Amino acid sequence: MKRIAPADLTETRALLAVFAEAFDEPETYRRAPPSDEYLTRILAQPHVVILVALGPDDAVVGGLIAYQLDKFEQARSEFYIYDLAVHVAHRRQGIATRLIRELGSIAKERGAWVMFVQADLTDPPAIALYQSLGIREDVLHFDIPLG
Repeated sequence: MKRIAPADLTETRALLAVFAEAFDEPETYRRAPPSDEYLTRILAQPHVVILVALGPDDAVVGGLIAYQLDKFEQARSEFYIYDLAVHVAHRRQGIATRLIRELGSIAKERGAWVMFVQADLTDPPAIALYQSLGIREDVLHFDIPLG
């Protein structure tokens, strides 16, 4: 496991490639790649946490990106796991669980009270993983277009 720092652009781009393949969304993750300057700025923000799992040859085989959300109702925060994926050749080895637990350690150090993640109903392996680690809530998600 490695926590990505602003200078880790190679690993960040490799994680984007893992996401593109794992989610079968090459248009989203490869069509308009962000510049090095943009990625460096994002990676330097303290509320952004990116973790990668490295294979034996130090290749990125999985990872997650999470955002710390400061709450208004109490002096506390939550961590939202936005993307999490493991390359198909490295699945069923506990990598995703280790990534989530590592994020949990970071979240706890920062005083967060919970982490949360969404899963598509059409993704039973993700649902099974998240149910093994937490409590399921059935909610609706809405994307609201801007313009």
